[in-house]
Parts: sequence; C-alpha cells; structure tokens
Amino acid sequence: MISVDSAICAFDQTLRSINSVATASRHNPAAGLGEPDLSEQEKTLSAGLMRVNHVGEVCAQALYAAQSAFAKTPLTREQFKQAGQEEVDHLAWTAERLQELGSRTSLLNPLWYASSFALGAIAARLGDPVSLGFVVETERQVEAHLNRHLDELPENDVRSRAIVTQMRDDEAAHAKAAAELGAAELPQPVKQLMQAMAKVMTTTAYRI
Repeated sequence: MISVDSAICAFDQTLRSINSVATASRHNPAAGLGEPDLSEQEKTLSAGLMRVNHVGEVCAQALYAAQSAFAKTPLTREQFKQAGQEEVDHLAWTAERLQELGSRTSLLNPLWYASSFALGAIAARLGDPVSLGFVVETERQVEAHLNRHLDELPENDVRSRAIVTQMRDDEAAHAKAAAELGAAELPQPVKQLMQAMAKVMTTTAYRI
C-alpha cells in the first residue's frame, strides 16, 4: 500500500507537470487539418469550450493520480495509470488548441487540481469498486458534456472538433474498462452532486 508521503509526492509531481507543457504520446487528431477561418465571435466560443475541456483534463490528471496512489489492487492501479496517460494526451491537445486560438488555460487550474485530487483520494479510500464506479460515472458525464460541445462548436472549426471527438471516444473507453473491472453503481444523490459540481466548474472555467 502506498504511503501518504508517496501520495503527496505524486500530487506534487503531477501538479508541477500540468503547469508546464504536457507531452502527448499519441498523434494529435487535429494534425493535418487546416486552420479554419473563424470570426472573432467563433474564436471566443471555441476557446471558451476548449478551456473548459482543458480544465476537465487537469481534473482527470488529479483524479487518476489520487486513485492510482490509493488503489487497493495492482490491476486497478494499472488501469488508473493507463487511463491517466491518455488524459495527458488530451491535456496536451487542448492546451495546443488554446494557443492556436490565441487564448489561455484557466487561471484556477491549481484549485481545480487540488479539489479533484481530494475527491479521487476519498473515492479510492472507499475501496476499488467505489473508486471504479466514480470513474464510470465521471466519464459518462464527460462523454455527454463533450457531445454537447460538438453541438456547440462552430461547424467549420474542424481542428477543435477532431480533438473533442477523440477525447469523447477515449472517455467512453475508460468508463467501459472501469465497469469491466467491477465498478460499483453509485447512488443517485451522489451522481446528482457530481453533476452539480461539474456545472459549477464548466461555467466558471469558460471565462476564468
């Protein structure tokens, strides 16, 4: 079992990494696609949505770091590590797209990270089935959220749309993998609380 000191070190290391340029291990799905001719209003919209998505990836890094650190079994720990690496790709892709749009990441990233790490640690302490159930519900909500973004993004912003599409597919795969490892079904009030917290985060991150 990992010690609290080791978990704190993992927290510090990951927090440092999200404040620098993340390096993707996979090909950017937007590579090879031309930069669309967007109006200023469309750029603002795309940037706001991609900033929200980047915050989601900051939160994912924190959640998976905490859940991996406190996982009860090697198999669950490995699943969290693997999913976390794919989320690093998302982190890099969304940061790159924000730069292309002439925008920035959220100023509240340290807050998003810290709160998500705490949630991940709590879920993991309740046991692997609950921790995996938390992943399933989180990824399902993220998948739905990304589908909404695909509806909202400018139709000709093919670069942002390609990134969001790949992210959505990856999140669905993470939920499926967690379910197959024996995820517990979370109570409905917990799911509703998670939705409410996500709403606060997305609304704030769009602008700040």
